[in-house]
Amino acid sequence: MNAELSILDLFLQASLLVKVVMLILLGMSIASWAMIIQRSKALRAAAKDATEFEDKFWSTQDLSKLYQEVKVKKDDLSGSREIFYSGFTEFARLRRTYGSSSESVMDGTGRAMRVTVSREVESLETSLPFLATVGSISPYIGLFGTVWGIMHAFIALGQVKQATLAMVAPGIAEALVATAMGLFAAIPAVMAYNSLSNKVSKLEHSYATFSEEFHSILHRQAMSDKE
Repeated sequence: MNAELSILDLFLQASLLVKVVMLILLGMSIASWAMIIQRSKALRAAAKDATEFEDKFWSTQDLSKLYQEVKVKKDDLSGSREIFYSGFTEFARLRRTYGSSSESVMDGTGRAMRVTVSREVESLETSLPFLATVGSISPYIGLFGTVWGIMHAFIALGQVKQATLAMVAPGIAEALVATAMGLFAAIPAVMAYNSLSNKVSKLEHSYATFSEEFHSILHRQAMSDKE
């Protein structure tokens, strides 16, 4: 309790610029935690959805029937479902256009799925650049507040005839709080960024693998139709 009161007192006694720095760091910390929680939930849901759909994909015998099921919810698709939908849609459209030219059909289908994979990964990476920014600049913002606070304390100290530790200690302490807040904002952001980036990489690999496997299945179907 005393520590909390002392930190509050240090904030109230700090110069205006140091207060602004502390408030900026507090805002960055709150925003980063909100994004960490939101992105963690979104990536967990994406991983679960990918696993469930791929299990259903490999257990089905009729891709056309699965496509019709997915098409019903085409406005709410994401992840592997969106890759499957875009690939199958483009495959069917190009077969109508090029007929038995399997090479043209598969090139177009492959491009459509790669674009979808890139779009899905970009969606998964939402907010990660902000976390990286918070992790990289927060310590420097805190350090700026510390330098300014210490400079302010020594300027005030130079205006008195007899200097004591008791006179300079509060100013230095309130300045160091800015550095502590910078680290408090940066450390969770960096850890979360690394963890979430790793999860995005795993999902990207999963999407790319599914895309290649689905492409192979469609290619075999195109070749069989050609024969």
